Amino acid sequence: MTDLKGYQQDKLTIAVLGSHSALEVCRGAKDEGFPTLVICQKGRERTYAEHFRTRGSGRNEEGVVDDVIVLEKFVDILKPAVQQQLRKRSAVFVPHRSFVVYLHDYDAIERFSVPMLGSRGLLRYEERELQLGLLKQAKIRTPKTFKPSEIDRPVIVKLQEGIERGFFVCSSPKEYSAAMKGKVRAGGAKNAKPLIEEFVAGPPVNLNYFYSPLKKRVELLGTDTRRQTNLDGLYRIPFSHGIPATFEEAGHISVTVLESMLESAFSMGERFADVTRKEKAQGIIGPFALQGAITSSPKEFVIFDVSLRMPGSPGTQYTPYMQYLYGKGVSAGRRLAMELRHAVEQGRLPEVLT
Repeated sequence: MTDLKGYQQDKLTIAVLGSHSALEVCRGAKDEGFPTLVICQKGRERTYAEHFRTRGSGRNEEGVVDDVIVLEKFVDILKPAVQQQLRKRSAVFVPHRSFVVYLHDYDAIERFSVPMLGSRGLLRYEERELQLGLLKQAKIRTPKTFKPSEIDRPVIVKLQEGIERGFFVCSSPKEYSAAMKGKVRAGGAKNAKPLIEEFVAGPPVNLNYFYSPLKKRVELLGTDTRRQTNLDGLYRIPFSHGIPATFEEAGHISVTVLESMLESAFSMGERFADVTRKEKAQGIIGPFALQGAITSSPKEFVIFDVSLRMPGSPGTQYTPYMQYLYGKGVSAGRRLAMELRHAVEQGRLPEVLT
């Protein structure tokens, strides 16, 4: 049960870590009338404390960040004194990918005393084995996996490198072995447990959803694809000149999918949301994403990654699906704030907080 002791439910503040999708969260919060608070790491605070700080009022108001807390390190948010400070402000915290990456302690996240607008208990399910279990239960197609000795076609190898995930492509056991030795020599992947998946030759697409506990339905927030270094640069070179491709995320681009595929997209999202409720009592709350590619003959979604929190792709609001539903473009940040606003008005706050 979410601890709301001492909270002024008519004066909630939406709080978020200063990275990833913080500005989108803040814009959505402001649009729904909530004050905003960003928790920053020293040396990375100017974006929030200066460039997008709230100025003016009423029709002359600019910016989206009402207040900031600057910490030496992001992980300091776990200190009891910081958590108590957030609770005194009746803060509701929105988790995103950077929150998980920089803290990297699921047990501590689950003990975090500040109420979360999102699925606290499902954040650990982004670990590969756990997310594959959810996808399998939901009967969602995933790529074929291989042992190193079984590689007989183009595969993508996924491994942890420091705090981020690394990727490389190969097509034989020999290429795999050479690439892994290179990773170790470069200082990465020493303790890696690589996942080797069939390379899905099709346009990549992220299906960004929103599950509303209040309306008990899945909505399609929007669709996008990733821009990656140095892969996007290599596309512009007629030949690669021996430059190995990397897949480090650098941004996102809004895309659309065929209308004939929307039924399949919704069906996958609904099945996935149903499965999460079997794993955790409240299941998924708010935004989540199924990330994959579209095959040909027949056209079909193949899902190779899952997000169980705010997506890092604010451009999804510029795809048309929320416009079709609400008559206006709605970002993930605003949709989350809308859910919180409705929960307050209906006296159903525990249904959207964990």
